[in-house]
Amino acid sequence: MARSMLWLISIFSIFSIAACIDVKCAACNAVASELEIQLSKEKPRNHLDMRHRLDSKGQRQGKVIDYRMSELRAVELLDGLCEKMQDYTLEKIDSSRREWMKVDNWDILTIDKQEAKAYSNDISSFCGRLLEETEDELTELIKKGSIKVGDVSKVLCQDLSEHCGGLSDSHSDIDDNDEL
Repeated sequence: MARSMLWLISIFSIFSIAACIDVKCAACNAVASELEIQLSKEKPRNHLDMRHRLDSKGQRQGKVIDYRMSELRAVELLDGLCEKMQDYTLEKIDSSRREWMKVDNWDILTIDKQEAKAYSNDISSFCGRLLEETEDELTELIKKGSIKVGDVSKVLCQDLSEHCGGLSDSHSDIDDNDEL
C-alpha cells in the first residue's frame, strides 16, 4: 500500500513539474514576443557622440559609439518591458489548455477580470525575475547585434534561461493553481 502511494505521488510530482515547465516556457515566449515587438518598432538612430572634451588645440576628444552596439539601446529595449507584460493574461483555449494573450481592452474580456489581472501580475513578476536572471547576457547579445527579430524566443527562452528545453510553443497545459 505504501509502495503504491509512493509511486502515485512520484507520478503526480513529475506531471506537476512538467506543467510548471510548460507554464514558464509559455510565459517566457510571451516576454520574448513583446521584446520582438520592441525590436521591430525600433527606429534608426544616429551614433552616440561622446566627444565632449576639448584638448589643448581645441579638438574634441572622446569617441563616437554606434547606437546599435551601445548599452543605451539595450537599456531602452529592456526598460519598461515588464510593465508592458501587465497587458497580458491567460486565455482559456479548452478545458486543459490556456494561452498567453495580449489584452487591448480589459472591459470586453469574457473571462473573470479579477483572475485575468492576477495572471497579468504573475507574468509581470515572472518577467522581472527572467530579466534579472538573464539581463547581463541579454544586454551583451543586444550590444553585439546577435539578437534579431525572429530569434528572441530561441535566445531568451532556450539558450539563456533554459525555460523551454528545445520547445518554441506559446501554448501550455496548466492547472488553475500552477504559479509562474
